[in-house]
Amino acid sequence: MFRSIRFRLTVIYSTLLFALAGTALGVTYIAVAQTTEPQPITQRTAKVYGAEWELLGTTTVAEVSEIEAAVNYNTLQNLRTYSLIALGGLFVASLGIGWVLSGRVLRPVGAIARAARDIQATDLSRRIRLHGPHDELRELGDTIDSMLDRLEDAFSAQRQLIDDASHELRSPLAIIRTHLDASLTDPDATPDERQRAVAVVDRATSRMSRLVEDLLATARRDADAAVETDVDLAAVAREAGEEASLDDRPIRLRYATVPGLRLVGDADALRRAVGNLLSNALRLAPEGSTVTVATGRSGSWLWAAVADEGPGIAQEDLPRVFDRFWRAPNGRSSSRERRTGLGLAIVRQITESHGGSVAAFSAVGTGSTFVLWLPAADRTGDEPPPQRSPWP
Repeated sequence: MFRSIRFRLTVIYSTLLFALAGTALGVTYIAVAQTTEPQPITQRTAKVYGAEWELLGTTTVAEVSEIEAAVNYNTLQNLRTYSLIALGGLFVASLGIGWVLSGRVLRPVGAIARAARDIQATDLSRRIRLHGPHDELRELGDTIDSMLDRLEDAFSAQRQLIDDASHELRSPLAIIRTHLDASLTDPDATPDERQRAVAVVDRATSRMSRLVEDLLATARRDADAAVETDVDLAAVAREAGEEASLDDRPIRLRYATVPGLRLVGDADALRRAVGNLLSNALRLAPEGSTVTVATGRSGSWLWAAVADEGPGIAQEDLPRVFDRFWRAPNGRSSSRERRTGLGLAIVRQITESHGGSVAAFSAVGTGSTFVLWLPAADRTGDEPPPQRSPWP
């Protein structure tokens, strides 16, 4: 108990109160002593005579000034006595008052400690929710509640990612196991059956490899281990286009970039974000169509857009296209190579880690445009990114 903050606050409050009261009484005592000039009566005797000057005896006498001084002296003595008694009582009272006041002051700290003890790694739903005046302790409690909100969101996202990744990995593993048992390890299997089984296993293995790579990219961005430098957005967009694979399909890749678009960020991560958008666009674009990579500036925001002439996305699906493991219900990915469903989620994660935002503009049958909004290196103010598509 003697090492507790409450005990120390009690001692501090009591000492300060006792010192102030002692100082006030001391000043009063000194002021009274200096203005009254108290002193005890000096014993004097006088002879008493009767008729015809007959000496009757002696008596004690004093002057009027001496009587006043004696009264002041007695008053000062009483003042000192009662002041000492008052100081003793005030000291005891100050201890009690300090204990009560420190308890009230530290009550929010106790609530914070109890909530922290009740919070577990698997249950972050508890909150402190302090009431009372908006003082420093209330601000501390609100800050901890805000931190717990962010932690709960992070843990929920982590659990969701693990559940989704487990589900996505379970399917190719089951495919591989099935074909291994049914064809590759069956001595009666024909060469054609073995060849088909090998092709299926190869596709499942490739899918698992892409999923693992996407998960590693997500983990790297979550760890915030990237090194940020001065980046030319137009150069990043062109490099992503040069690295894109057309798979010998008759699709035209067109550039509409503006030079001199500078921002501070991770060039490799931004190149991957534009590359993911290009990969989706090239995969879904019909043969003979054009995929456009464009960059530009709108106010204090830079943008990079990838537009295609593919099947488009329904309006009700647009808010979910950047969610992890989301796939279009009727997209061409069902007939072509199946993807991991993490590409657009990684795009959003990379963009938001740079202080920007992503947007998708599409309609069924008219193609899609995906836009990355990124803050320019010379951006000032808190102007939000535009809500319209910068590319027609």
